[in-house]
Amino acid sequence: MSITLKKMLVTCALPYANGPIHIGHMLEHIQADIWVRYQRMRGHEVWFVSSDDTHGTAVMLRSKNLGISEKNLIRKIQQEHEIDFLNFNISYDNYHTTHSMENLFLIRKIFSSLNKKNFLNKKTIVQLYDNQEKIFLPDRFIKGKCPICYAEDQYGDNCEACSSIYEPTDLIDSVSSISGTPPILKKTEHLYFNLPFFSKMLNKWIYSGVLENSIIKKTEEWLKLGLKKWCISRDAPYFGFKIPNFLNKYFYVWLDAPIGYISAFKNLCLKNKNLNFNEFWNENSKCELYHFIGKDIIYFHTLFWPAILEASSFRKPNGIFVHGHLTINGLKLSKSKGFLITASDWMKCFDSDSLRYYYASKLTNNISDIEMNLNDFVHKINSDIVNKLVNLASRSSSFINKYFCGYLSDKLDDYSLYEFFISKIKKIEIFFENREFSSIIRSSMKLLDIANQYINEKKPWKIKEKIEKNNNLHMICTMGINLFRIIMIFLTPILPILSKKTEIFLMSKLIWDNIEQPLLSHKIKDFPRLYERVGSDKISQLLKLSK
Repeated sequence: MSITLKKMLVTCALPYANGPIHIGHMLEHIQADIWVRYQRMRGHEVWFVSSDDTHGTAVMLRSKNLGISEKNLIRKIQQEHEIDFLNFNISYDNYHTTHSMENLFLIRKIFSSLNKKNFLNKKTIVQLYDNQEKIFLPDRFIKGKCPICYAEDQYGDNCEACSSIYEPTDLIDSVSSISGTPPILKKTEHLYFNLPFFSKMLNKWIYSGVLENSIIKKTEEWLKLGLKKWCISRDAPYFGFKIPNFLNKYFYVWLDAPIGYISAFKNLCLKNKNLNFNEFWNENSKCELYHFIGKDIIYFHTLFWPAILEASSFRKPNGIFVHGHLTINGLKLSKSKGFLITASDWMKCFDSDSLRYYYASKLTNNISDIEMNLNDFVHKINSDIVNKLVNLASRSSSFINKYFCGYLSDKLDDYSLYEFFISKIKKIEIFFENREFSSIIRSSMKLLDIANQYINEKKPWKIKEKIEKNNNLHMICTMGINLFRIIMIFLTPILPILSKKTEIFLMSKLIWDNIEQPLLSHKIKDFPRLYERVGSDKISQLLKLSK
């Protein structure tokens, strides 16, 4: 069935440039990549970009501790991040940096637009200051008790326990994370963006189909409480872009970071002359824009970001897709709390397809946290991929290669069963569109159970002993290969490495548009080792690396 082809731009939230990518970060990039790969399989023009988020106090302090310049630090971190994403087959068209000429150009352009339209005003405020380190404290460098739910050890801008947003000065028993001393209050002047002006637009926009219901409800709560003017400046010392004509002030990282979505695409346009920047970012753009983000940054993306885009005459997103956090045995991955499994450590013990598959088996389109159990992970990979999926291809192809010179028969043994598999295509397409990846995995495994049961009942290993029934043997094993092929097309966006190996083995591309057409009278290669069984001994090896 033909579909209307679209042009899309897809982004992931920008990883911060002060440390390694861990497998909690990788959840989002894998989720987005699966969706992007599916859209590309359907023939849509999809551009997939992200960027390192390079500015802020944390980068400045880290570089100081390491005795290197901020520029050298972010360059090194970006190279490491890019390697991690390549290892996990994240199919970015461009992975950029917010410390770039494109981002500087765009933030100045947006700032100028906000200024001309009178959306900015100066205000003298009292802010928390580390008198020992002589630095105004960013929200993330203040810890204390949440003023709403009284949870301990919370940051200065929002509470991870109850999701409340508040001012750093509201935090109870606050302490500087830099020196460990209680901060003092000190006057300073800052620039504020008139976010409340956009309340009416935002109230309308959140119901335009851009958000899931659970995200709408959360955003509604903030709108009902009343939006506050948003501080977009920070005091020196700071690593970032200086604000023009404003002494010793820098743009707040949460202003230039989302602009990184635009600058990463602008940089891609410089590399690809066939791309038209305005076609994608003009306020009347017919192209589609989607952001994948974690639930901890909903506020920035459903309120602050669309308001900035509206104010500066850029287009707004068509969809903001929000996921929950990853927990392992109930613990959230955290560098500061000493529990971190990096992407590079994962690759020392396991392969990338295995994590992609496990995440897909857990991912839905809601914001529930995803609990990872490493023993369950090993069992699922061996049970689903090795015992069900790869085994179906192995047991079918062995007879094809041994008795029929590697050629599939010109007929299938059971066309009604084949049609039953084909009838599931529409449902799988809907699951992909809605990012219900766990439903794709469940449906695929049910079909594999049916396919393997079919082979078990036909018992090809017995038919081979009776020469006169060889034609049946040929069609049965051809049937097995074709059922395997259907499932592999379903799983291609999830398992890119296994898919490539499968295409070489079948000597045929895994293409969505010809999924209904069986492979008949077609030569396949000898069965290769498509996938290795995962060893449970690797779990302890991984946990040792994570300490």
